[in-house]
Amino acid sequence: MSKDTKGTLLLKGDPKIAIRKLSLPMILAMLVQTMYNLVDGIWVAGLGSNALAAIGLFFPIFMIIISLSAGLGVGASSEISRKIGEKNKIGADTAAVISLFLAVGLGLLTAVILLFTIKPILESIGSGGETLQLTLDYAYILIIFSPLLMFNNTSNGILRGEGDAKKAMYAIAAGSLLNIALDPLFIYGFKLGIKGAAYATVISFSISSLLIIYWMFIKRNTYLTITFKDYKYDSKILKNILKVGIPASLSQISMSIAIFVLNVFAVKAGGDLGVAVFTSSWRIINFGTVPLIGIATAVTTVTGAAYGQKNGEKLSTAHLYAIKFGLMISFFVLITIFIFAPQIAKIFTYSKDGSIIYDDLVTALRVMSLFLPGVPFGMFTSSMFQGIGHGVKSLIVSINRTIIMQVLFSWLYVFVFKIGLSGVWWGIVTGNAVSAVITFSWGRFTIKKLRQIEGI
Repeated sequence: MSKDTKGTLLLKGDPKIAIRKLSLPMILAMLVQTMYNLVDGIWVAGLGSNALAAIGLFFPIFMIIISLSAGLGVGASSEISRKIGEKNKIGADTAAVISLFLAVGLGLLTAVILLFTIKPILESIGSGGETLQLTLDYAYILIIFSPLLMFNNTSNGILRGEGDAKKAMYAIAAGSLLNIALDPLFIYGFKLGIKGAAYATVISFSISSLLIIYWMFIKRNTYLTITFKDYKYDSKILKNILKVGIPASLSQISMSIAIFVLNVFAVKAGGDLGVAVFTSSWRIINFGTVPLIGIATAVTTVTGAAYGQKNGEKLSTAHLYAIKFGLMISFFVLITIFIFAPQIAKIFTYSKDGSIIYDDLVTALRVMSLFLPGVPFGMFTSSMFQGIGHGVKSLIVSINRTIIMQVLFSWLYVFVFKIGLSGVWWGIVTGNAVSAVITFSWGRFTIKKLRQIEGI
């Protein structure tokens, strides 16, 4: 039996320390990844509006691939951390192997389906001519490598599950930084255009995957022993991974649906300029949530280990401490955005055409910054549900926050109370606040019941 690593000892120790130490590497990784997404858009923008449109057309489909792979990663992380808490090393190893089989299998299935359907899908939504061809040039490359992308995200979840957030950070950061460097080389240096952006992405997560393969299968300096030779299938473990992984994937997809609907509301309330304000302000608010997403990955792992240990006190402490930690960051980001909203708005409105939305953008930033303090209550409770294997509860929480509450209140403010474009911003803030209260209360009730019924 393998000896405990720093990661597994961390998971079995003080939950407050575990939350901090597992959060910080993932926060850094998420920030680098977000920076790559921004830079990637800037380089592609240099190819013209058709190239930008092509990226935009494929984005929703690509987000489904990302959501599936990220969901598998969450499912793997949850099951592995629980097995580590139970001191079930064989079960944790089996969970890792099953997760990798799932990732590659789902990746191959996704690739085959999309290779035959992507063109009809794009044509059905009205894409044609040069934009359609550019979209296909970009999409086919990424679709072919779907299995590798699935492997990458799932294996990162495996590393997080055993408490090794640093390796996960190195893999994500290495891929993102490499992509930033390769984008201009492939797009403009090798004159590959939009194909160059796709190749840069593929090469980057291939290198990231090679790092993980080296750690897991060659150097073998992980706690988990991942081998296919002595592997024994366990249907219960597969079920547990899917119970968390599928709802986690659907949760991410639900967020995309909500943003689409809110975009429609912004058009109705403010026309094309309304969408420009919403898109720009939401990008900044999303950037403000990046540290919270890093903490959320730690919450899933730490609460999963506490649940596996049958330690209700640690489970409760991890949940509450993460929320306090997240609130500190949220208020700092809120104050920063609120104070510097005029300067931030200038970044998006420096052109003559853009200056027309300046005042609305400042207002949107200040109102939507109030969204941030409610995020830890909902996001971290959802992550706790994932950690203890209650994936459906996590999905219900996400749908309630995004598709129900935020959309409902935005609709009320815009179409019933008729307060205009600002109704979208206040609807998002109000819906998130109401959802945060419901979700947090449900989370505390669940922990209380677990301690009473299961005796943890």
